[in-house]
Amino acid sequence: MEKIYLNSLLHFNQADYGNIKIKFNQSNGYEDPMELYQSNPDIVNNQWLFWRSKQRYFYVGQIAICFLKLSYDTWLLTTIKKVTKELNIYDGINYEGEELEEYKSYFGRVVIKYRKTFQQQGRYYGEICDDLEVQQILPTIFDGDDFPGYDKVRLSYRQLESVLNRGKRDWIAALENQKAVYLITDKENGKMYVGSATSDYGMLLQRWRSYVVNGHGGNKELVELVSEKGYEYIKANFQYSILENYNAKVDDRIILERESWWKETLQTRRYGYNSN
Repeated sequence: MEKIYLNSLLHFNQADYGNIKIKFNQSNGYEDPMELYQSNPDIVNNQWLFWRSKQRYFYVGQIAICFLKLSYDTWLLTTIKKVTKELNIYDGINYEGEELEEYKSYFGRVVIKYRKTFQQQGRYYGEICDDLEVQQILPTIFDGDDFPGYDKVRLSYRQLESVLNRGKRDWIAALENQKAVYLITDKENGKMYVGSATSDYGMLLQRWRSYVVNGHGGNKELVELVSEKGYEYIKANFQYSILENYNAKVDDRIILERESWWKETLQTRRYGYNSN
């Protein structure tokens, strides 16, 4: 099968290659740009694309292409903008730009295969355009993984927020009628919280929605943590998983008994965030 390259879609003139620059965005070890993109695309398409410290990435009039890393050698095209203004801001968003409307149907949908072997984030389009192979054009804008099964759920706060705010149908259907015993892990210090979702709390979907709303869901020690360290601490460090799931017909008492068993097994009353 003949390979398709990015410029087969974009149709840039070769004479303009020197005025087009790509910025490759990937995890900095603190934040995952894909999680940010799923919750708010503009964080990546503006903040991550146009942020600079000392190095200048763009000049006014240049075309800026934003790629976001999906895996080892695959990248998602998230936006293409023309740089309209330089703000002379260091360690901040240094540019303003306008999206090129003619390419908008490709944003969040075109997946490129490219093995990046250099350290810098920026690269001139003409230097690598012949290596940017189109791997896939998604039918809809990329919105993360499909529901993996109850035994494989492990979501960061931002992933959970994105799943719920975007109303991903497979996730919503899987969570809305399930009772469960779940685990919240603080990745910063290893502390855990065991909770349960029963009919009294609107099942697992509604229980997890409460954490997205305020970070603590009304739980005593988590309320104290948010008060002490702030909501942003939760967003940066909390992870959500399912220990056991049950259908809606199972008696709530069974779920509560299993919740207590897990609290004792993981010692979350003594070493974690459970207060009872």
